Amino acid sequence: MLQSTHSQPQHSTRPNLYLTGFMGTGKSAVGRKVATHLGMQFVDSDHAIESAEGIPVSKIFELHGEPYFRDLERKFIFGGHADRGLVVSCGGGLIMQPGLLEHMKAIGLVIALYASPDTILDRISGDSNRPLLQVPDPRARIIELLQIRDPIYRDVGLGIITDGRPIHEVADHVIRLYVDRFGESPNPNS
Repeated sequence: MLQSTHSQPQHSTRPNLYLTGFMGTGKSAVGRKVATHLGMQFVDSDHAIESAEGIPVSKIFELHGEPYFRDLERKFIFGGHADRGLVVSCGGGLIMQPGLLEHMKAIGLVIALYASPDTILDRISGDSNRPLLQVPDPRARIIELLQIRDPIYRDVGLGIITDGRPIHEVADHVIRLYVDRFGESPNPNS
């Protein structure tokens, strides 16, 4: 089982919260803040896979190819993490695989985060651990990938635009959606 190195969640009975969307939309930054507020454990699917494999995502792509990495994502979703008490930041292409979105919806709440291509490019510029964007024109590649992935992101049903919004504001919106769905109060100590 892929495991996070973070401490045990305080409220392990809460259903999982999955944040999905394209790279650079704020999933990890927002997810950490939400997890702290809700007293849950934060897990980044890419970091969990990197930890299990012992190499960065970019090296996994280089050595084994994208299909191998996508198989690792599938294994993470189907049994590679706890099914309660987690806020999970999902890699941008994870829900493109048939059955993964449906499984995440069955065990928790899934929320998609959105940002414009320019915002995404600004947020991830200089990050060499983005193997799909190691191309001459990263902005064109972002637009191309968004056109492919957007219909699946929209299937999530719940979405938040993150352009021009501070992390705490997006996190508060996510928390409200989670609490509205499960009727649980946020952690009063945060």
